[in-house]
Amino acid sequence: MTEPAVLVEPDTADAAVAVITMNRPQRRNALTVELKEALLAAVTGVGADRGVRAVVLTGSGAGFCVGQDLREHAATLQSGEGAQFDTVAQHYNPIVRALAGMPKPVVAAINGSCVGAGLGFALACDLRVAAAGSTFATAFAAIGLTADSGLSASLVHSLGAARAAELLLLGEPFSAEQAEQWGLVRAVVPPEQVLDAALELARTLAAGPTLAYAEIKKALALGAVSPLDEVLAAEGAAQARLGQTKDHVGAVEAFLAKQRPTFEGA
Repeated sequence: MTEPAVLVEPDTADAAVAVITMNRPQRRNALTVELKEALLAAVTGVGADRGVRAVVLTGSGAGFCVGQDLREHAATLQSGEGAQFDTVAQHYNPIVRALAGMPKPVVAAINGSCVGAGLGFALACDLRVAAAGSTFATAFAAIGLTADSGLSASLVHSLGAARAAELLLLGEPFSAEQAEQWGLVRAVVPPEQVLDAALELARTLAAGPTLAYAEIKKALALGAVSPLDEVLAAEGAAQARLGQTKDHVGAVEAFLAKQRPTFEGA
């Protein structure tokens, strides 16, 4: 039987955590149309599942994702149909929006090469853990292209304009250890521990105030691009919404009783 291009599985220790695995290990999870469509469906599905309160995104085998499958891309170019870049609007952009806008935290378990759109997907997640020995690169300029998958924004927001320009213009690879120094990843761990480390983070988040996390994600996205007055107004409106939730009311009561709160994600 043919293996599915993307696997979606519950965490065996916590059913509130879903694990999405890009599953083309023989090609280091290079992105074909099949994989991109399956990934979009998976991310959209877990995003809408109220039983899922945190998500881990990873790759199978020795790579996280090396970006577009250039063999498939070359075949599309040679066909002369002129639709080779429709995939940006049809797949890449919706996947990044679904990850970044998911109303629950997403942790990337970067288990190997993380290149091009793969890097874009990783940076669309909220937290990242990387395996020692993993390599990162933008790679677009090397084939005469500009960035996609939101990297023009996510690299600038994460690293500043100067370093983002270096990475996109020169395309020089960087290591997991450099990524940790720059703040792109939370931790670098031995390869055999990367999924467990990501799952540990996801389990912690799954036990937290899910609605508050969703508002935090929206606030961070708005804060990166909006004037202060707009950010302040949005924060006030979000606080008013969260103030009516069971999680907030219960947490305040627990604080006053000197107890540890239990969050239900409601």
